[in-house]
This record gives sequence, C-alpha cells and structure tokens, in this order.
Amino acid sequence: MRAVVLESPGEATRVEDLVLRDPGPGEVSVRIAASGVCHSDLHVRDGEWDRPGPLVLGHEGAGWVEAVGAGVERPRVGDFVALSWYYPCLACRHCQSGAQWLCEGSGSLRHRLPDGSTALQRIDGTEVPSYLAIGTMAEATLTAASAAIPLPSSIPPEVAALIGCCVSTGVGAILKTAQVPAGASVCVIGLGGVGLSAVMGAVLAGASRIVAVDRVAEKLDTARDLGATDTILAGSDPAATSAAIRSATHGGPDFCVEAIGLRATVEQAIEVLPPGGTAVLAGLTPFGVRASFEVFPFVDGSRRILGSNYGAAVAWVDFPRYADLYLAGRLPIDRLISHRIGLDDVETAFEAMRHGQGLRYVIVNESSR
Repeated sequence: MRAVVLESPGEATRVEDLVLRDPGPGEVSVRIAASGVCHSDLHVRDGEWDRPGPLVLGHEGAGWVEAVGAGVERPRVGDFVALSWYYPCLACRHCQSGAQWLCEGSGSLRHRLPDGSTALQRIDGTEVPSYLAIGTMAEATLTAASAAIPLPSSIPPEVAALIGCCVSTGVGAILKTAQVPAGASVCVIGLGGVGLSAVMGAVLAGASRIVAVDRVAEKLDTARDLGATDTILAGSDPAATSAAIRSATHGGPDFCVEAIGLRATVEQAIEVLPPGGTAVLAGLTPFGVRASFEVFPFVDGSRRILGSNYGAAVAWVDFPRYADLYLAGRLPIDRLISHRIGLDDVETAFEAMRHGQGLRYVIVNESSR
C-alpha cells in the first residue's frame, strides 16, 4: 500500500510503499477512500509540533472496513466508516462519564494502537507509526475498532472524512462546548474547515447574528453562502477589525470562536467580548505560543474563555448525528471542499495552506471506489 510519510519535521513528505499487517484483537483494517488535509498535519509537517518521524500523516479519513480482529463486534467487514483521531479506551473516568474527548487511556497521542504496537513497516522492517493511530493519508490503515464509526453508505467519502475532524471540531465548538443558545450573536475568526464548520454550527444553533472574519475574500463569500449574516475582511489594522466586529454585533459578540490558532487572533477573540461574553478557542497554535489579556475588565465583565478540543466529540454519537444533518440538507459539508487531489499532491496542498489558499483539500483514492 502507498502512504504519505514524513521522515523528519520540516522536510518534504514523500509517498512510500509500506506493508500493513493484519488486524489483531480489538483492531480493524480500513481501505481509505478519502482523507482531508488538515492544518494539524501542516503543523507536524513544518515542525511546529514535536512529532518525530517517520510518520504516516493524516487524521481525517473515511473508507470501508476490510477485516476485523478477534472480539470486534462493530464495525463489521464491509461497513463504511469515518475515523476518529482520538480513539477512546472506554474505561477511564472521563470515558465512563461520557467525556471521551478527554480520555486518559487512549494511545492516539502516542501514535500507537491499544497494545502499544504499530501496524505499518517499510520493506526493510522499519516501523512507521500512523499519525494519531489512524494515518489516513494512505491507501489503507489499521486502527482500534473504537476509532472506526459506521456511517450511512450514501454519505460521500469526502464528506465523511471531514466529519472525522474539522466538522466535528467546528460544529461541536458551537453546539457542545459553548452550547450557544438560540438568538445569541456569534463571531468566527478564521474560515478554514473548522471556522466554516463553526459558521454552520451557529446556523444550527439559531444564532441571530453570525459574523465571519478572514483575510481572504473568497472565504467570506463561502461563509455568507453557509449562513453568515455579516462578513469582515480583516486587514493590517487589528483595531479596525475589532471595531468592525463590535459594530456588527452591537457592542461585541456573545460568543467569539477563534479557529486559526494565532496569538493575535486569540487575543482579539477575548478583547472584543462584551460583558458576559465567551471566547471559544478552537484553533490550535504551534507549541509554546502564549497569549495575554487585561485581567480587570475580563473579571469585572464576567467574561469567559473556553478551550474546545475536537468539539467535545463522542464520535459514536456525534459522527452519525452530523451525517444525518448532512443527508437532511441542514449541514452542507460538501461546500467545504475546494480541491480533490491524489496522494502525490499533498505537498502542493501544504504550500497552498501556508498562504491561506483554498478551503479544504481532500485526497481521494480513486482505486478504493
């Protein structure tokens, strides 16, 4: 099987032929149909996150189950699945309380399967871990059964792949982390896959004003098509952008979602809040980045900051929910896809992402259809 391998952070990826072992107990092998190219992959590729190689990149994927290991009841062979990049252990205190996105027993962040092993190796026997234990930029993968969530086969693979990360992260930030009530005002700063998903989430929540902010005019057009009531083209003057946000929301948004992961926009999301407002931080920064805010008005105005990881996703519940919303025409996920590419085009996608070009790039493995 072919896969996109990062040998060392900061180096260009390359497509290699790797050997995938058979699934063991509690594991499933999946033929990958589609994989999103997420900014988290770019963080790893460019060395902004410490993830030593070799590593098969990708964590936003969907495909068909080809084999299951001993003890696996779901999914079944032939099921169409979206993959979760944080498989739950189902035994720790967080999993048992329903907060699987906080699981303490997952091996995902170590890029390991539940037994501590990896599933891929080079012809010479060198182990090649899969990023977040799914490594979706490949023709196939092997992962924990709890990471493979069955969805209706009528869902396009590209859409299912995005449900696995950016959609759950952005929609969930609105509906689950912030629990935005109907009638509230929402501002979304940064209109990548997560930010545009947050816009769609605000529509589902019944927000009264949805203000979308970005430096790229085409992304503002997409946000308006998805339901944003106001758009702001951010320029070189942050104060002017903040003033425009306050004007559009009559003094500041009830909820401001930061979906980029930059210190300046994190601070801006906090700074534009009115009394009682909430900043929802959904964008992930490079390691080591710190942000600051003035404490007195923050406390005096009873403002809040919420960190939102993975949109508080409980994948086996939320992935099918988002899929049903897509099929009902209420969550137009396909509008997020601007480019369909092959495995050999990943570096081109990374370069475009560095310059804010395009929406979501999705790898489509035609041979999997």
